[in-house]
Amino acid sequence: MIYYPINEIFQSIQGEGVFTGTPAIFIRMQGCDVGCSWCDTKNTWCLDYEKKLPDSSYLHQKSDNSDSWTMMSSMEIFKYFSEKNYSPQHVIITGGEPCLYSLLELTDILIGKGYYVQLETSGTREIKVHENVWVTVSPKIGMRGGLVVLPESINRANEIKYPIGKEKHIEDLDCMLKKSNIGNDVQICLQPINQNKNSTKLAIKTCIDRGWRLSVQLHKYIGLK
Repeated sequence: MIYYPINEIFQSIQGEGVFTGTPAIFIRMQGCDVGCSWCDTKNTWCLDYEKKLPDSSYLHQKSDNSDSWTMMSSMEIFKYFSEKNYSPQHVIITGGEPCLYSLLELTDILIGKGYYVQLETSGTREIKVHENVWVTVSPKIGMRGGLVVLPESINRANEIKYPIGKEKHIEDLDCMLKKSNIGNDVQICLQPINQNKNSTKLAIKTCIDRGWRLSVQLHKYIGLK
Protein backbone atom coordinates (compact mmCIF):
# COMPACT_ATOMS: atom_id res chain seq x y z
CA MET A 1 0.00 0.00 0.00
CA ILE A 2 1.37 3.38 -1.04
CA TYR A 3 1.17 6.38 1.29
CA TYR A 4 0.87 9.93 -0.04
CA PRO A 5 1.59 13.30 1.62
CA ILE A 6 -1.79 15.04 1.74
CA ASN A 7 -2.22 18.76 2.37
CA GLU A 8 -6.02 18.72 2.28
CA ILE A 9 -9.10 16.89 1.00
CA PHE A 10 -12.34 18.81 0.44
CA GLN A 11 -15.39 19.01 -1.79
CA SER A 12 -16.16 22.05 -3.90
CA ILE A 13 -16.77 23.09 -7.51
CA GLN A 14 -14.13 22.75 -10.20
CA GLY A 15 -13.42 26.32 -11.30
CA GLU A 16 -10.96 25.72 -14.14
CA GLY A 17 -10.71 24.12 -17.55
CA VAL A 18 -13.04 21.73 -19.32
CA PHE A 19 -14.86 20.63 -16.15
CA THR A 20 -15.65 24.14 -14.89
CA GLY A 21 -18.80 24.00 -12.78
CA THR A 22 -18.48 20.31 -11.92
CA PRO A 23 -18.89 19.30 -8.26
CA ALA A 24 -15.73 17.52 -7.21
CA ILE A 25 -13.68 16.10 -4.37
CA PHE A 26 -10.20 17.63 -4.35
CA ILE A 27 -7.16 15.70 -3.13
CA ARG A 28 -4.33 18.20 -2.70
CA MET A 29 -0.89 16.67 -2.32
CA GLN A 30 2.08 18.24 -0.60
CA GLY A 31 5.35 18.88 -2.41
CA CYS A 32 6.30 20.84 -5.52
CA ASP A 33 9.60 21.94 -7.05
CA VAL A 34 8.36 23.80 -10.14
CA GLY A 35 8.43 27.30 -8.65
CA CYS A 36 5.65 29.24 -10.42
CA SER A 37 5.78 32.88 -9.32
CA TRP A 38 1.98 33.26 -9.57
CA CYS A 39 1.16 30.01 -7.74
CA ASP A 40 -1.79 30.39 -5.36
CA THR A 41 -0.89 27.25 -3.35
CA LYS A 42 2.71 27.99 -2.38
CA ASN A 43 1.88 26.44 0.97
CA THR A 44 2.11 23.04 -0.74
CA TRP A 45 5.67 23.44 -2.00
CA CYS A 46 7.72 22.31 0.99
CA LEU A 47 7.50 18.84 2.49
CA ASP A 48 8.57 19.99 5.94
CA TYR A 49 8.49 17.04 8.36
CA GLU A 50 8.14 19.44 11.28
CA LYS A 51 4.70 20.28 9.81
CA LYS A 52 3.59 16.67 9.51
CA LEU A 53 0.27 15.91 11.24
CA PRO A 54 -0.21 12.65 13.16
CA ASP A 55 -3.11 11.42 11.02
CA SER A 56 -6.00 12.47 8.76
CA SER A 57 -8.27 13.38 11.69
CA TYR A 58 -6.33 16.64 11.93
CA LEU A 59 -7.00 17.72 8.34
CA HIS A 60 -10.38 19.29 9.01
CA GLN A 61 -8.86 21.40 11.81
CA LYS A 62 -6.37 23.09 9.51
CA SER A 63 -6.64 26.71 8.45
CA ASP A 64 -6.73 27.50 4.74
CA ASN A 65 -3.34 27.78 3.05
CA SER A 66 -1.65 25.86 5.86
CA ASP A 67 1.58 24.04 4.97
CA SER A 68 0.88 21.16 7.33
CA TRP A 69 0.21 17.72 5.89
CA THR A 70 -0.25 14.07 6.75
CA MET A 71 0.49 10.69 5.19
CA MET A 72 -2.50 8.71 3.91
CA SER A 73 -2.78 5.43 2.09
CA SER A 74 -4.95 5.00 -0.99
CA MET A 75 -7.65 3.23 1.02
CA GLU A 76 -7.51 5.82 3.79
CA ILE A 77 -8.15 8.52 1.19
CA PHE A 78 -11.15 6.63 -0.16
CA LYS A 79 -12.53 6.01 3.34
CA TYR A 80 -12.08 9.70 4.18
CA PHE A 81 -14.67 10.51 1.47
CA SER A 82 -17.25 8.36 3.28
CA GLU A 83 -16.34 9.69 6.71
CA LYS A 84 -17.01 13.24 5.49
CA ASN A 85 -20.14 12.24 3.54
CA TYR A 86 -18.75 13.72 0.34
CA SER A 87 -21.22 13.34 -2.53
CA PRO A 88 -19.41 14.25 -5.81
CA GLN A 89 -18.33 11.38 -8.06
CA HIS A 90 -15.65 13.49 -9.77
CA VAL A 91 -12.26 13.39 -8.00
CA ILE A 92 -9.45 15.84 -8.77
CA ILE A 93 -5.88 15.00 -7.75
CA THR A 94 -3.90 18.21 -7.57
CA GLY A 95 -1.12 19.87 -5.61
CA GLY A 96 1.56 20.83 -5.27
CA GLU A 97 2.80 18.52 -8.00
CA PRO A 98 1.06 15.16 -7.59
CA CYS A 99 3.23 13.47 -10.22
CA LEU A 100 6.14 13.52 -7.80
CA TYR A 101 4.50 10.25 -6.76
CA SER A 102 3.20 7.19 -8.59
CA LEU A 103 -0.57 7.53 -8.66
CA LEU A 104 -1.30 4.15 -10.19
CA GLU A 105 -2.54 2.53 -6.99
CA LEU A 106 -4.65 5.49 -5.88
CA THR A 107 -6.28 5.99 -9.28
CA ASP A 108 -6.88 2.26 -9.71
CA ILE A 109 -8.73 2.15 -6.39
CA LEU A 110 -10.79 5.29 -7.01
CA ILE A 111 -11.81 4.25 -10.51
CA GLY A 112 -12.59 0.75 -9.20
CA LYS A 113 -14.92 2.39 -6.65
CA GLY A 114 -16.80 4.18 -9.44
CA TYR A 115 -15.22 7.63 -9.34
CA TYR A 116 -14.27 9.67 -12.39
CA VAL A 117 -10.71 10.84 -11.77
CA GLN A 118 -8.97 13.94 -13.07
CA LEU A 119 -5.28 14.72 -12.57
CA GLU A 120 -3.83 18.25 -12.62
CA THR A 121 -0.09 18.36 -13.29
CA SER A 122 2.61 20.71 -14.56
CA GLY A 123 3.87 18.12 -17.03
CA THR A 124 7.38 18.21 -15.56
CA ARG A 125 7.19 14.67 -14.17
CA GLU A 126 6.30 11.25 -15.55
CA ILE A 127 2.57 10.64 -15.30
CA LYS A 128 1.75 7.32 -13.64
CA VAL A 129 -2.02 6.89 -13.49
CA HIS A 130 -4.81 4.51 -14.51
CA GLU A 131 -5.43 4.64 -18.26
CA ASN A 132 -8.93 6.09 -17.77
CA VAL A 133 -7.80 9.13 -15.79
CA TRP A 134 -8.51 12.50 -17.42
CA VAL A 135 -5.13 14.21 -17.46
CA THR A 136 -5.02 18.01 -17.34
CA VAL A 137 -1.53 19.27 -18.06
CA SER A 138 -0.86 22.89 -17.14
CA PRO A 139 2.57 23.29 -18.76
CA LYS A 140 5.00 25.34 -16.71
CA ILE A 141 7.63 26.66 -19.10
CA GLY A 142 10.71 28.53 -17.87
CA MET A 143 9.84 28.48 -14.18
CA ARG A 144 12.50 29.17 -11.56
CA GLY A 145 12.66 25.52 -10.56
CA GLY A 146 14.44 24.92 -13.88
CA LEU A 147 12.34 21.88 -14.81
CA VAL A 148 11.33 21.14 -18.40
CA VAL A 149 7.92 20.03 -19.61
CA LEU A 150 8.21 16.41 -20.72
CA PRO A 151 6.98 15.62 -24.26
CA GLU A 152 5.51 12.32 -23.03
CA SER A 153 3.46 14.20 -20.43
CA ILE A 154 2.08 16.58 -23.05
CA ASN A 155 1.25 13.65 -25.30
CA ARG A 156 -0.68 11.96 -22.47
CA ALA A 157 -2.84 15.04 -21.88
CA ASN A 158 -6.58 15.04 -22.47
CA GLU A 159 -6.58 18.75 -21.72
CA ILE A 160 -3.90 21.43 -21.84
CA LYS A 161 -4.71 24.29 -19.49
CA TYR A 162 -2.17 27.02 -20.03
CA PRO A 163 -1.69 30.10 -17.84
CA ILE A 164 -0.90 33.23 -19.89
CA GLY A 165 0.02 36.81 -19.06
CA LYS A 166 1.52 38.11 -22.30
CA GLU A 167 2.05 37.35 -25.98
CA LYS A 168 5.34 35.55 -25.24
CA HIS A 169 3.40 32.89 -23.37
CA ILE A 170 1.32 32.17 -26.47
CA GLU A 171 4.53 31.87 -28.52
CA ASP A 172 5.97 29.44 -25.97
CA LEU A 173 2.79 27.35 -26.12
CA ASP A 174 2.85 27.27 -29.92
CA CYS A 175 6.46 26.13 -29.88
CA MET A 176 5.69 23.36 -27.41
CA LEU A 177 2.64 22.16 -29.35
CA LYS A 178 4.62 21.98 -32.60
CA LYS A 179 7.06 19.59 -30.93
CA SER A 180 4.31 17.42 -29.43
CA ASN A 181 2.17 14.63 -30.76
CA ILE A 182 -1.19 15.49 -29.20
CA GLY A 183 -4.43 14.25 -30.70
CA ASN A 184 -7.04 16.41 -32.39
CA ASP A 185 -9.45 15.74 -29.54
CA VAL A 186 -7.20 17.33 -26.87
CA GLN A 187 -8.86 20.39 -25.36
CA ILE A 188 -6.74 23.54 -25.04
CA CYS A 189 -7.77 26.09 -22.42
CA LEU A 190 -6.11 29.46 -21.84
CA GLN A 191 -6.17 30.78 -18.29
CA PRO A 192 -5.35 34.45 -17.61
CA ILE A 193 -2.85 34.74 -14.76
CA ASN A 194 -4.48 36.29 -11.66
CA GLN A 195 -7.48 37.50 -13.68
CA ASN A 196 -5.36 40.39 -14.98
CA LYS A 197 -7.37 42.60 -17.38
CA ASN A 198 -4.80 42.58 -20.19
CA SER A 199 -4.13 38.86 -19.79
CA THR A 200 -7.85 38.15 -19.96
CA LYS A 201 -8.24 40.27 -23.10
CA LEU A 202 -5.35 38.41 -24.76
CA ALA A 203 -6.76 35.03 -23.75
CA ILE A 204 -10.23 35.86 -25.08
CA LYS A 205 -8.86 37.05 -28.44
CA THR A 206 -6.62 34.00 -28.83
CA CYS A 207 -9.41 31.58 -27.91
CA ILE A 208 -11.71 33.15 -30.48
CA ASP A 209 -9.01 33.13 -33.16
CA ARG A 210 -7.92 29.54 -32.49
CA GLY A 211 -11.16 27.89 -31.39
CA TRP A 212 -9.74 27.18 -27.94
CA ARG A 213 -11.48 27.48 -24.55
CA LEU A 214 -11.25 30.18 -21.91
CA SER A 215 -10.60 29.19 -18.28
CA VAL A 216 -11.31 32.03 -15.84
CA GLN A 217 -10.89 30.36 -12.42
CA LEU A 218 -14.59 30.57 -11.65
CA HIS A 219 -14.10 29.61 -7.99
CA LYS A 220 -12.24 32.87 -7.35
CA TYR A 221 -15.07 34.96 -8.80
CA ILE A 222 -17.75 33.28 -6.69
CA GLY A 223 -15.68 33.01 -3.51
CA LEU A 224 -15.15 29.25 -3.36
CA LYS A 225 -12.03 27.41 -2.28
